[in-house]
Amino acid sequence: MIDHQAIRFLADIPAAQARAVGDKVALQFQDREITYAELNRRSIAAARVLRELGVRPGDRVAWLSRNCELFFEVFFGVAALRACLAPINFRLAPVEIGFILADSDATLLFVSDEFHAVARELVAGLDREVRLIALGDAPASLSYTVLRDAAPAGASPSSDPPQADDDVLQLYTSGTTGLPKGVRLTNANYACFLEVGPSIDGFDYASDDVVLIVMPLFHVAGTNVSLAGLAHGCRVVVLADFVPSVVLGLMEDQRVAHMFAAPAMIQMLLQAPEAAATDVSSLKTIAYGASPISEAVLSAAKDRFGCAFVQFYGMTESAGAGSFLAPSAHTPDRLRSCGLPWPGLEVKVCGDAGPTGAEAEVGAVGQIAIRGAAVMKGYWNRPEATAETIIDGWLLTGDAGYRDEAGYLYMHDRVKDMIVTGGENVYPAEVENAIFGCPGVADVAVIGVPSERWGEEVKAIVVPQPGAEPDPAAVLAWARERIAGFKIPKSVDFADALPRNASGKVLRRELRARFWQGRDRAIG
Repeated sequence: MIDHQAIRFLADIPAAQARAVGDKVALQFQDREITYAELNRRSIAAARVLRELGVRPGDRVAWLSRNCELFFEVFFGVAALRACLAPINFRLAPVEIGFILADSDATLLFVSDEFHAVARELVAGLDREVRLIALGDAPASLSYTVLRDAAPAGASPSSDPPQADDDVLQLYTSGTTGLPKGVRLTNANYACFLEVGPSIDGFDYASDDVVLIVMPLFHVAGTNVSLAGLAHGCRVVVLADFVPSVVLGLMEDQRVAHMFAAPAMIQMLLQAPEAAATDVSSLKTIAYGASPISEAVLSAAKDRFGCAFVQFYGMTESAGAGSFLAPSAHTPDRLRSCGLPWPGLEVKVCGDAGPTGAEAEVGAVGQIAIRGAAVMKGYWNRPEATAETIIDGWLLTGDAGYRDEAGYLYMHDRVKDMIVTGGENVYPAEVENAIFGCPGVADVAVIGVPSERWGEEVKAIVVPQPGAEPDPAAVLAWARERIAGFKIPKSVDFADALPRNASGKVLRRELRARFWQGRDRAIG
């Protein structure tokens, strides 16, 4: 359990755990191990470095690197100064990275050697000075580890303790429907997370558990699971990249107890040649979320890994909080549900009057909204977007879903991904779920394409399993046994892979683009 008297905010974690379990390993990255006492020393040194570099309360500090252990000491150092860390998705194109760097207003950029050349070009094109802080050995005006190791020992340089309203993380949305927006997550948001998390299956870690981090640290799932593990005093094993064979090897060698993975990652683990022989007996929970999972993949994962599964539904804008499907609720009739609201949060299916009106009837589809202490302060420098997204405290998720009689929430899809065919609404995730499990199908995405007769018609894009050649007619017949006729795709295309963002969400706009080029439909 978390010591809530010692850990009120995230910045409290290193010192509190150094006092409680200082000699215990906090972080493992590759062949490096860092104890909680050392993490505390490094975090204080990082704060001293940042203070000397001019970081003050409210400032943004940018980060561009694959996952590594240095992220945490820099994050805690930033938070101790009441400043805000803005991690950038390293998988983006340089122009996209440049947009986020400019938008963040950061004047410092911590960057690994791999991205140093790109970063140098990008900062040269900005209208303000951004100093590069090298995380490795790349030539730069400043080296983080040199500065850190030269910093004097002692207490944190900040005499101004963190406040609840301080922005602590600025995570950028994936940009699936437009330019990325900086989500302002505060100490208060994470105080809610730390308070509620331990009461939820999947975040009720024991201090002797090993937590494996496979999600990127610029994603809310990566940061949340890591910080939850550290707050509980766990050993947190950090991976630079998701590689199925490496993940499976760590599960066995490190006796991993907990992991959060996107459904696409779980599917890749199941398909890895090493999966059958890996000893996964230490696993307690695999949490999943960030995109829908098919019943076929979930069933196969439960059979193979033999642990409890818990689904989380939430957004970056809600600090990852929303609803959860507990292991005990993973029954055949509820596998498609994303569960019940987190304690202390309200989750609503909006009726015709929107979030301020009455909730939709049981079984009726509407936009999902979330209200509570986990909801973001707003978007950085986007007051209009904030006002459109948060209404009377309700965060509009952009997701369409419904409730059943017992209050369980079911998510259909993104509102903008809904297909209107012949006056009927079709949600791609429902059709995809019907196709998963069809022999020969490894992955599938469903989109709406132009139709002279129907306005839009449903198309499935299938990734075959290695060596398989699925028959389109067989795919359609499989779906026809599981969903209504008007939802059945009119056509099936095949592809080697599907475009996905860092959280595993299919980029349907990229799949739709060639079909809608020159037409009126907005490609969200």
